[in-house]
Amino acid sequence: MKASLIIVGFFVLGIVSGVFHVLPEGWVTDEACIGLLLALMLAIGIGMGSGDRLRAILRSLSPRLLLFPLATTVGTFLGAAACALVLTWSVWQCLAVGAGFAYYSLSSVLISQAGHLELGTVALISNILREAIALVLIPFAVKFLPGHAVISMAGCTTMDTTFPVLVRTLGMDWAFVCILHAMVLDFSVPFWVAFYCSFF
Repeated sequence: MKASLIIVGFFVLGIVSGVFHVLPEGWVTDEACIGLLLALMLAIGIGMGSGDRLRAILRSLSPRLLLFPLATTVGTFLGAAACALVLTWSVWQCLAVGAGFAYYSLSSVLISQAGHLELGTVALISNILREAIALVLIPFAVKFLPGHAVISMAGCTTMDTTFPVLVRTLGMDWAFVCILHAMVLDFSVPFWVAFYCSFF
């Protein structure tokens, strides 16, 4: 719990720093962020490769794991469609927002470029919240839910922002599952968002 709150705290601190221009302009670039993410993945890879259980983990992976991102997709869309019952947005609009799977930087841009600026803002906020809520809830959820359900909560972020928390909480055995889950969802976001936007 403490580790998750620290991560969320740094996330909020970053937002505040950006809003008030605490750091010099141009100091934080997309290239720098990608570089840090790659460094994180390298460190995780070294940790996995130096362990004695790497071969056992790889042998335990099954083609059926591809059904896991599909389950996350179905669950997300069911939840998004249910939101239409209590919100003023249509089912298709709610599905377009949900199709971001917490990939807020891409889904919000795609929806806005489709001519739906207000809904793009909703997608941005909604998907940021999914990521932040997952960061806070993962340490609690692992006590009550199976590993796959815990990973599903985080959507696309299981390969970046929530990855360290998931690996620390679930164990290194789940690292490959997190990466595969995120990769499949990442590639599906543009297709799902474009598909649902075509209906409104």
